[in-house]
This record gives sequence, structure tokens and C-alpha cells, in this order.
Amino acid sequence: MENEHVSPLYDYAAGAIAGSVGVVVGHPFDTVKVQLQIRQASLETVSLRECYSAVKSQNLAKGFFRGLSWPMLSYGIINSVFFGVYGSTMKLLNADISGKTPPDYAKICLAGSLGGLCQLIPAVPIDVIKVVLQSQIPHGTSGSPGKYYQGPIEGTRDILRSRGFLGMYRGLPTQALRDIPASVTYFLVYEFLIYHGVKSFPAISSTLQSFVYGGVAGVVSWALIMPFDVMKSRIQADSDRKLYSGFLDCVVKSYKSNGIKIFFRGLSMTSLRAFPVNGMTLMTHIELMKLFGEKKHQQ
Repeated sequence: MENEHVSPLYDYAAGAIAGSVGVVVGHPFDTVKVQLQIRQASLETVSLRECYSAVKSQNLAKGFFRGLSWPMLSYGIINSVFFGVYGSTMKLLNADISGKTPPDYAKICLAGSLGGLCQLIPAVPIDVIKVVLQSQIPHGTSGSPGKYYQGPIEGTRDILRSRGFLGMYRGLPTQALRDIPASVTYFLVYEFLIYHGVKSFPAISSTLQSFVYGGVAGVVSWALIMPFDVMKSRIQADSDRKLYSGFLDCVVKSYKSNGIKIFFRGLSMTSLRAFPVNGMTLMTHIELMKLFGEKKHQQ
């Protein structure tokens, strides 16, 4: 294989950089999405426009980019593990990742599952803090009741003090149900599209195709696991366990209060976010791997 001389460490390095780039692009969308998902009681009926206005009413640091410092510094770690484990597993399985032969979907499923599983180790505590910070943005009606953390360090200290280490892994089973299937879908869709796309549209830059197909893969994978994302956001925002005792309790209470529609709350905002974030992440990762010597999907 023409990429055998490339060190596996490059997958991790490229993933770290690509992940940080993607976070900056998508964080404002993510903040509005989380607000849509966690509003309680009568506020459940708020529209996307109302949620957007509530976030916009704050300045950028306290609104759209509330909690950005934490994921910006740490999502590089998540994506480093995610892409690194995926790439290393594909190479260990002797999968041809040159893009010149049809994708081996069984190996992609295995590598994607391992990538999604391993990234949970850093991803869950990072998401807990991110969601808690985003959930504390004032709603514009009753303010921001309860605790309000000035930043991720204060939030981490308080959760560790009040809930212990396990508090940082609040919602782990739900996030696993979300992330592992999403990871598999993500790589399956992307590898299918990029292989056939580069062959079918040779006049179109492979860089542009990486962006577009990465965006499509992100939208499809997120749409499939949206109910788990909604539950994850609600459970993690409830860090003190005042509302939900666990996943099933959250599902039952959410359904009773709002019906089936609640499980797809934030889908439109998630889709708007998923396309540019995943497109930029995949494109950045692929281009960096080319710089490092990887020949995958080059024309």
C-alpha cells in the first residue's frame, strides 16, 4: 500500500487539528441546539427563533460562544482519538485506504465502532461541562436559575465536589448509544461517497468533494441518532439529578410532557451545524494527511 510509510501518529495529529477547526465553526449552532433541547416545562414550546434571540441577547462570549474554550481546547483530543483509532484500526486490518478499490464496509464498521467507543473516554466529561455551561444561558423569561459557572474550571470543580468523578461521566450510556452508531454511519457514508465521487466527478477537486461528502455524512449520522442526542443533553444538563434519575426516566418524562416530537428537538439546527462542521473537519483531516504523505483519494 502506498501509504505504509506514514506514521500512525499522523492520524492522531491531523484529527486533533481538524477537530479544533470544526468546533469553532459549529459552536454557535450547537449552543442554540442545546437550548432547544433542554428547555423545561412551559418553555418546551419555544421556537427556534425564540431560542436564537435568547442566545443572541447575550454578548458573544456569554451567548453563541458560551463554553467554547472548553471544547476548543479539548475536542482536538476527542477527534485525535476518533480519527487516530479509526485510521490505525483500518491499517491493522490491512484495509486498502488508498481510495483505489471499493471500500471494505465490514472493516469500516469495526474501525468506526472502535473509534466511537474510544473517544467516549475524553468526550463524555467534555460534553458534560459544555452542556452545563450552555444550559446556563439566561432564557429571557426567568433568568438563569440555580448555579451559574463562570467557566469550565469552576464547573468541573463543582461537579467533582458535589457528584464525584462519576459526575463527570453523567450520561455515558446515552452518549455511547449516540456516538458509536453515529461514528459507524459517518465513516460508511463518507467512504462510500468519496470513493464513488472521485471516480464519477474527476473534474471536481477532491478537496471540495471531501468537504461536501463530509458534510453529508455528518448530517445523515446526526439525523439517525437525534433522539439519543436530545436525551444526552437533558441528562447532562441535569448534573445534580434533580429532574432525571437516568436514561429511561428521562425518556418517559420527556415523552409524557411533550410527546414524540421532543426526541427530534433541535434537528434543524443540528443539521445546519453538522454540514459545515463535519465538512470542514473531514476536509482538514484529509488535507493534513496529504501533507503528511498519505495518498488517499488524491487525483
